[in-house]
Amino acid sequence: MTDWVAACAEGDIDEEDVMRFDHAGRTFAIYRSPDDEYFATDGLCTHEKVHLADGLVMDDIIECPKHNGRFDYRTGAAKGAPVCVDLATYPVKVEGGQVYIGL
Repeated sequence: MTDWVAACAEGDIDEEDVMRFDHAGRTFAIYRSPDDEYFATDGLCTHEKVHLADGLVMDDIIECPKHNGRFDYRTGAAKGAPVCVDLATYPVKVEGGQVYIGL
């Protein structure tokens, strides 16, 4: 069963951007694509546990701020060295102006 948790309001994230969301002792990253879709992944880079919300979003890629490793935030796939372990992804829904992440 999916537990839907309110992460932010729709307008809290600009298009092609990311924000940090902490819940139950864990850190997540919530993304808004250039196509106005929302996505969620673990919030820490799989390489050195740096917060991805401090990174740069370009199209569908999040670039880690520490060593420039890249992930496709839609799928979690590792896309560039030094990262080689994919990010976990989570379902997202938007209802009533709120963005929810499924945990």
